[in-house]
Amino acid sequence: MTGKVRQWRSMCKGLVLGTLLTSCMILLYCLSTPQIHFSLPELPVPYSCAHRPSQLHHKLTTNSSHQTHGQPCAPKVDVMFLKTHKTASSTFLNILFRFGEKHQLKFAFPDSRNDFFYPSPFERSQVKEYKPGMCFNIICNHMRFNAPEVAKLLPMDTSYITILRDPAELFESSFHYFGRLVPFTWRIPGDDKLAEFLRDPLHYFDPEGFNSFYLKNLLFFDFGLDNNLEPNSPRVEEGIKFITDRFQLVMLVEYFEESLILLKDTLCWEMDDLLFFKLNARKGSTVSELTPELRERALEWNAIDWKLYQHFNQTFWKRVDAYGRRRMAEEVAELRRRNTEMASVCIEGGHAVDAGSIQETAMQPWQPIGEKSIMGYNLKKNVDKAHQKLCRKMLMPEIQYLTELGVNLWITKLWGYVRNIINW
Repeated sequence: MTGKVRQWRSMCKGLVLGTLLTSCMILLYCLSTPQIHFSLPELPVPYSCAHRPSQLHHKLTTNSSHQTHGQPCAPKVDVMFLKTHKTASSTFLNILFRFGEKHQLKFAFPDSRNDFFYPSPFERSQVKEYKPGMCFNIICNHMRFNAPEVAKLLPMDTSYITILRDPAELFESSFHYFGRLVPFTWRIPGDDKLAEFLRDPLHYFDPEGFNSFYLKNLLFFDFGLDNNLEPNSPRVEEGIKFITDRFQLVMLVEYFEESLILLKDTLCWEMDDLLFFKLNARKGSTVSELTPELRERALEWNAIDWKLYQHFNQTFWKRVDAYGRRRMAEEVAELRRRNTEMASVCIEGGHAVDAGSIQETAMQPWQPIGEKSIMGYNLKKNVDKAHQKLCRKMLMPEIQYLTELGVNLWITKLWGYVRNIINW
């Protein structure tokens, strides 16, 4: 009996210490934004600091008579990618990292962590080793978009790209991934917290609560806009117009390959630049299938994001029509063929595996608190020399790739150690 009492006391002490440690680390990670804010001088950014690729690509365009002709163009290398949450953006980031390395481009990276002090609005001073007048080609880590500050960092002809996801599916993913970091979810009863929350969101939701933005109109928030507006507010339409005017291409997760083909057309890239493996994919057993009723409630709760998504879904298909549906289908088929070919070359078993089956620590993806639901890959041991480097880069998770590119991630890594302890 005495042994059981001691065991319970030990467990309680561990729980209390773990809770305190976790709380401290969450606060450190989320509040570790520079405390000194100062006005930086505004020096003009050069047109571009890139080592411009000398080769021209022949870009196919379609005229009114449906004939094609070659139009030479140079790859665009100045890119602002707004990395929205839970939208396959880590997969696209891997594409950008490889493109940047290929063309020796200058990345604007954060310092000490893997985001620009999110959820604080982006500031140029958050960029690693930033000095006024410096030139960068690509910025792509998580940030809360702040257009004036971004514009002062990049060349004027920078291409602005982002990606959206169906808001109901995004909400389910965000609730799963970030739910434990949102304190008001801790009091939601039952095993199916998502369903209980959607039954009566206003009963649980606190708009001023810590990290509450993760669970309401997260896309709109990432664009630097007010996610708690009423859906019929004129400011919602103004926000959508602002995004439309600023971004040259808004991709869609549900049509990721079609989005990449449009990207290739917009930026005059090559098919080789688009090759990818799906990163940060969740194990199917951890995905909550939304019933039609829950999906409707999720869309109603995220009504602003739903308006945003519907608008860009329409503009997306207009661009596909302008590109040519048949031509699009042919290029998507070619991209899929090339990706399948690369999977057979690079991936042990040809598919993703559970976190516990990943053999190399360097290939372990970042996991949500309390579980290991994000899958990863094992690199084939007998990859030929011609593909070794490319295969490893394509399979490398975001945190490891950032480290390889020279980013100091001490805060992220410290937080990662705590998360690993919790996941045990």
